[in-house]
Amino acid sequence: MKFLDQAKVYIRSGDGGAGSVSFRREKFIEFGGPDGGDGGRGGDVWLEAVDGLNTLIDYRYQQHFKAKTGTHGMGRNRTGGKGADVVLKVPAGTQVYEEDNETLICDLTHIGQRYLLAKGGNGGFGNTHFKTSTNQAPRRANPGLPGEEMTIWLRLKLIADAGLVGLPNAGKSTFLASVTAAKPKIADYPFTTLHPGLGVARIDAREFVIADIPGLIEGAHEGAGIGDRFLGHVERTGVILHLVSAREEHPGKAYKTIRQELEAYGHGLAEKPEVLALSQVDTIDAAERKKKTAALKRAAGVQPLMLSSATREGVEEVLRRLMTVIEETRAGDAPVAADERWQDREA
Repeated sequence: MKFLDQAKVYIRSGDGGAGSVSFRREKFIEFGGPDGGDGGRGGDVWLEAVDGLNTLIDYRYQQHFKAKTGTHGMGRNRTGGKGADVVLKVPAGTQVYEEDNETLICDLTHIGQRYLLAKGGNGGFGNTHFKTSTNQAPRRANPGLPGEEMTIWLRLKLIADAGLVGLPNAGKSTFLASVTAAKPKIADYPFTTLHPGLGVARIDAREFVIADIPGLIEGAHEGAGIGDRFLGHVERTGVILHLVSAREEHPGKAYKTIRQELEAYGHGLAEKPEVLALSQVDTIDAAERKKKTAALKRAAGVQPLMLSSATREGVEEVLRRLMTVIEETRAGDAPVAADERWQDREA
């Protein structure tokens, strides 16, 4: 499955059904009068966060969604049926923007959350509604109201507890593969990972989700390399695991490069809790370890952890440190109030 985290979609709710012009025509009823029913309401367009999705790939192949028109009214005061709704199913973490791709409409952060994007038009009145003492045989009915239409942008920001950041070939994908069941592509060249990957890590009978973000380089916020487009996925995380490769000649400089990109991106990434680890330590000897650990500590101001995904050295310590920060973050989360367009369903 391809990873797609942005899609442009056109939606339109259904028009209301037209009212009916009808008269009673029954034996022995001399003055039957009007009996035209009202039209049904048009279908709505909903957005719903569902389980089992982690990409917007469905909207790569279909970009137009239209709800059904309400059924027209009928004689014998029969009201038309409501048009069928359209439900756009998306993964949790999806944001909806207006056509300018800047104005936020809604943000679905948990499974079962629903938002009414476009409301169907009301049905028209049948001629029964227009009967008066002076006009007992009205021959008019209202057409249904038109539905709403708009073009929207869907933008996915993965819901993960921890995000992996670092320069290309810092060992992020190898770490993800070693602690989860994910199988990212791993190779000894830059930008092996081109799309974010997700995995579930387990430590001490507890679980959390890790997102592997493609490697940043200096100038990524200006579009260098693959840019900082995927940093949006780190916005949802509770903690950042910053990996600096032991094979870097200047680990302190590598650390500062990533920190500068996080600060340039903004959106609070630079203020997120960070766990720092010197990765791939199995590739250097004890003297080099000591030297590079000291250099990294001077640059970051904290003691980095030692990590080797290949030999499993320090893996459990890193996971426990992440789990501690994640639990603190989860405890501080507060529910968000919703307006009348929101709806929650049990997952």
